[in-house]
Amino acid sequence: MNTLARVQAWPPAWQGRGGMRWSRDELIARGVLLLVMAMLFVFLIAPLFTILVKAVLDKDGRFVGLTHFITYFQTPSLLRAMWNSIWVSTVVVLISVPTAFVFAYALTRTCLPTPLKATFRLIALIPLLAPSLLSAISFVQWFGNQGALKFLLGGASIYGAPGIILAEVYNTFPHALMILVTALSLADGRLYEAATALRTPGWRQFTTITLPSCKYGLISAATVVFTYVVSDFGAPKVIGGNFNVLSVDVFKQVVGQHNFSMGAVVGMLLLVPSIISFAIDYTVRRKLKAQLTARSVPYSPKPNRLGDTLLAGFCALVCLLLLATIGMAVYTSLIKLWPYDLSFTLKHYHFALVESDMAAAYTNSLILAISTAVGGSLIVFVGAYLIEKTRNLGLMRRAMHLMAVLSMAVPGLVLGLGYVMFFNHPANPLNFLYQTMAILIVSTIVHYYTSSHLTAITALKQIDNEFEAVSASLKVPFFKTFVRVTVPVCLPAILDIGRYFFVVSMASLSCAIFLYSPETILASVAIMHLDEAGDIGPAAALASLIVATSTVVCIAYSLLTRVMLARTQAWRQLRRT
Repeated sequence: MNTLARVQAWPPAWQGRGGMRWSRDELIARGVLLLVMAMLFVFLIAPLFTILVKAVLDKDGRFVGLTHFITYFQTPSLLRAMWNSIWVSTVVVLISVPTAFVFAYALTRTCLPTPLKATFRLIALIPLLAPSLLSAISFVQWFGNQGALKFLLGGASIYGAPGIILAEVYNTFPHALMILVTALSLADGRLYEAATALRTPGWRQFTTITLPSCKYGLISAATVVFTYVVSDFGAPKVIGGNFNVLSVDVFKQVVGQHNFSMGAVVGMLLLVPSIISFAIDYTVRRKLKAQLTARSVPYSPKPNRLGDTLLAGFCALVCLLLLATIGMAVYTSLIKLWPYDLSFTLKHYHFALVESDMAAAYTNSLILAISTAVGGSLIVFVGAYLIEKTRNLGLMRRAMHLMAVLSMAVPGLVLGLGYVMFFNHPANPLNFLYQTMAILIVSTIVHYYTSSHLTAITALKQIDNEFEAVSASLKVPFFKTFVRVTVPVCLPAILDIGRYFFVVSMASLSCAIFLYSPETILASVAIMHLDEAGDIGPAAALASLIVATSTVVCIAYSLLTRVMLARTQAWRQLRRT
């Protein structure tokens, strides 16, 4: 074959339907993408479908239709759990979102010193590093039967709805804050300049410009908080007492009574508010894109001594409350016995890590977090790259994106329940995965897939598709372009995804509660068991250790990325100059 013929034959192609010719690189890309899609189908769609099937079958596998749903709604105690979940979640939204809004307003619309803003924001994000049980344990120590501030409640009890609400406000505050900081940062300064020129009072500017401009952020924050509270298991289990909610009800039906059919019904009900919230949030995010135009100018806040001072005081108070919550947990882990012997000791850490039956829990959590960070980052980024940069995908692109964003709408508790019903079935060839570390790793990746996927897609959209076109014309395989160009350019996003997976894996409980075995028990699960056994000190020690580990990893991440990005992102500096 002469040279011209060889050039015309490059790259090797396969002719598909409609006469479309696919190169070898395109075939490989589609093959890898099909593997990622198959993983999401097996570990996300199939378990959810199994829950749906289980909800309409009896114990013997006979079809009973809506019988279980009718039984549920005719049982007052079960119906009360659904109502409790709804109204408690609503109350948490009404407290957490306004508080986060004022805090975000102080960070974005005031002239407070930058170091002070950075300190406020750092403290406000600390709850993200802690398991949801930590706040519940801390509030029990503050307001429980032997609590330091029990007298503030009079004759009321912290156990039940009050405790759940307090714990969930603490847990959801940073989630709402991140959304609202972004919403308040998207401000067109021209509107405020025009309002000032027209001598519009500050309060009227706030109600006619600020609130309407961030209404989508407020709705998105409300839906995220509501979904989190409805599906959270840790805080209600520790501090809920006899106050029953849907998430605890699922656990009781499956683990306590082995009633998988009724557990499937509760799981389906738990899925409904999450899907509704997800649909609202998805609609809101699509409309959010048009908030700024090319003619917009950045908003620069004007100094206001009284307003800035009041907002700084508010932020300081919120940060004090957040630190008091996590501080009580750390303090409990360092004293011998609350409230009888307050001398300091490290015996609770020794017991949790060495002496107890759950000594391997912390090590297992580290293995899970590291494996999830590495494997999750690879799978998510490769999947996002393939659907973003591969041509002529058609239906495959839409199907992959749908599965990628669907995991956001599935509570971890429901996903874990689906895994029990799907992978624990004797006829399932993947039954060997059940109660192994592998299924814990995969379930965590799938559970938190959406946020990482959207992060990767955002980073990849910044890279022009001409890179792939030029590489193809130069006969460079796509995987070399991926390694040499795409990965270095998107390295900040990849590192962020890895850090995110590590932090959430260390603190995750709801999905793992159904999937662990004595050999694969995680620190978050061990905290729950220690609390149930009355070992509050060791439980607080393990929770504090999770926070400390995630903090160290975040600090190491910041230091490491400075060095790595200095090498791989030098082109950005050159472009600026």
